[in-house]
Parts: sequence; C-alpha cells; structure tokens
Amino acid sequence: MNKPFFKYYLITLVIITFFILLNCGRPLQQYGIDDFPKVAKIDAHVHINNEHPAFIEQAQQDNFRLLTINVDYPDFNPIAEQQQIAVTLSQKYPQTVAFVSTFSMNGWDDPSWVENTIAQIDQAAKQGAVGVKVWKNIGMDFRDKNGELVMIDNPKFDPIFSYLTGKKIPVVGHQGEPKNCWLPVEEMTVKNDQHYFKNHPQYYMYLHPEMPSYEEQMAARDRMLEKNKELVFMGAHLASLEWSVDEIAKFLDRFPKAVVDLAARMGQVQYQSSRDREKVRQFFIKYQDRVLYATDITFEPTAHPDTFRTEVHERWLLDWKYLASSDTLKVPELDNSFTGLALPVKVIDKIYYKNAQKTFPTAWKKE
Repeated sequence: MNKPFFKYYLITLVIITFFILLNCGRPLQQYGIDDFPKVAKIDAHVHINNEHPAFIEQAQQDNFRLLTINVDYPDFNPIAEQQQIAVTLSQKYPQTVAFVSTFSMNGWDDPSWVENTIAQIDQAAKQGAVGVKVWKNIGMDFRDKNGELVMIDNPKFDPIFSYLTGKKIPVVGHQGEPKNCWLPVEEMTVKNDQHYFKNHPQYYMYLHPEMPSYEEQMAARDRMLEKNKELVFMGAHLASLEWSVDEIAKFLDRFPKAVVDLAARMGQVQYQSSRDREKVRQFFIKYQDRVLYATDITFEPTAHPDTFRTEVHERWLLDWKYLASSDTLKVPELDNSFTGLALPVKVIDKIYYKNAQKTFPTAWKKE
C-alpha cells in the first residue's frame, strides 16, 4: 500500500469512526411507549385520602413519585385527617410520597387567625409538608362576618404569604375555575367540565352572575402575586388559564417565580392541540422549565384498590402517549381524535420529573 493511499485510508477511517461514535452517543430524541416504565416520573398533584397502599404500589410499578395535596374542601376528609394520612404515607414511603399541607379559613374574623394559621403551617412543615395549598373557596365561597366574599389578595393574607416567601415554602394556588365555568353547559369545550359543573352547581358561576367574574378571579390572584414577587407559586390546573396556551405564556412571562401544573386540564390542552397541534407543541418546548405533569387523581376512602390501580395506570399511560408520541389518540373528554405532541426527551424529562424536583426541593427524601 503506497503512502498517499494509506494516508487517505486512515483519514477516511477516522472520519467514519467519528460519525459512528457520534451517532451512537447521540441522545435519544423521543421516548417510545416501551420507555414509559423506565423513565422516572412525578405526578405533582394528587389527593391520597386512603391509607391503602394501592396508589403507592401502582406508582412504584409505573416509576412515579407522588405529591399528595391537602385541600380545605368539604367533600374530602377534614384537614386534620388528610394531613394524618399524608404524614403517615410520606414517612412510610419517603422516596415515593411527599405532601402539601393547607389551612382552614375557619376563624377568619378572629384577631388571632393569622398567628394561628402561621403556627399551623409551621407545624405541618415540621411534619414534612413541602408546600401549602390555597384553594378556590378563597374567592368563590368563603365570606367574612359581614357577608363579604374573601378574595386571595385580601391584605389579611399578606403576613402569611410573606412568611411563606421568607421560609421558601412553595404555594400551590387554585384560584377561580376553568373558563368553561362561566359558560352554558353546551358551550363548554370538554366533557369533564360539563359533568363536574352539573354536579357542583355551587361552583358553576354561569348560575351565579352575582359572583366575581372569571376575569376578576384571575385579577385578584395576579394582584396577590404582584405583592409577593419572590413567592414560589405553582398555579394549579394551568393557573385556571387552561383555555389558551397564549394566556398561560403571558402569565409565566409576567411572574418568573411561577410554574403551572397540568392537573385535570389535559383535556383542555388536547382540545387546543386538536385545532393547532404545532402551537401547543411549541408552547411546551418554549416553557419546558415551567410546566409540571400532574393529574388531580383522587384515591377516595371508598375506592376499590384493584379497579383504582387499573384506572390510574391507564390514565398515566394515555397522558404519556399524548406528550411523548405522535400517535392518533382519543380521550373521554373530547369527541374528536388528535395527534400526540411527540415532545423531545429533554422536555419530557423536565415536565415529568425535573421541574417538580426544582419546585419542591425538600420532597421525596431518600431513605
């Protein structure tokens, strides 16, 4: 072999080897369905109101961690019972379960309410709570002794949010409702909203024109955040802006410390992507650091464990297909089929895991 030929042979071999190694080391661009049980995931908004291990067992099988959220909600167990279950499970399964506490509005008119509430929050934190939930009863239900509706920007909350900011305790905020709540049933975009508001007329604002409008609910929440710009805030249910990824984007741009979760609003996102898939896909890519996967799945005391496990697995798997694949999908919330978003691996990893870890850094402790 003459020297010039050997030289070019070696150069060619090096180039081919380089491209082979480059291709072999190239990160996977998208996940497939087979990756679902392999990828670490977090469901950052569930409600575990049952100490039976079924939910935890399914989470472990599907490679999920859970954030169970206590709520000042009359249809749930009393707050103390919710917290007892959450503390028990988070201590028994520290790598799988973490919890967010809440506080009661009872005693609002008492001069010691703020002091007592901060003490309650502090005690919950000592028991392992990684955040605090404020629910839609503030702004949509609870009234003071004069019959005035208490909104989330009420100055009486200021020392509480200041305390939470100082302690770097995240707030999970559910203010208002889906915009569908202010529409006639036949104009609602998803079937689950139609079902919920038919069965919860007290929260169906179309029936209560005397109550604050959707825009007033959002404005009160935003005024609270303007007063507390360093507060770590997770806007539950896409911050009640689920009807428009453009509006969610504006919210995230306005409040850099805020993130949003997808709990119980995947249908509204899918409704939008059935009309403009690329717009929704680009939203998730642009705001990949600000969105947390979540479902709002509730494990009721009366749930049958085996049936519940099956339903949870199917729900998680269907959401995975929507976010990770380009499959054609059909969901109960919509009449029309649509195509999955096929988000890149790095986006999936953030939405399903890294963003929740960053937002709740003390959660899911190692044994």
